[in-house]
Amino acid sequence: QVQLVESGGDLVQPGGSLRLSCAASGIIFSNYNMDWYRQAPGKQRELVATITSGGNTNYADSVKGRFTISRDNAENTVYLQMNSLKPEDTAVYYCETVKRYLHYWGQGTQVTVSS
Repeated sequence: QVQLVESGGDLVQPGGSLRLSCAASGIIFSNYNMDWYRQAPGKQRELVATITSGGNTNYADSVKGRFTISRDNAENTVYLQMNSLKPEDTAVYYCETVKRYLHYWGQGTQVTVSS
């Protein structure tokens, strides 16, 4: 079965940086597109960044130039490097993939940006 496990969330001051990780199992990782989503309190879950199996990336306008998604196929892991963090980046961050039309999610990792 597909399992996604996120880590790396923390409390950070505005302007700081964090790197999130998502370890995947149960899939041939290199064959799958991977996404990072986030959900802030009282808001809908939103797509933050995508990396395709071929390594192409796409970002939400709100994080362009600040966040970088990457993948290590040898480690079955996708990363989200977050720089210049803002209070509005505070959310639970989830990684996600789709296999045979089913969406699989991790448990999420909390990122809090506050002074």
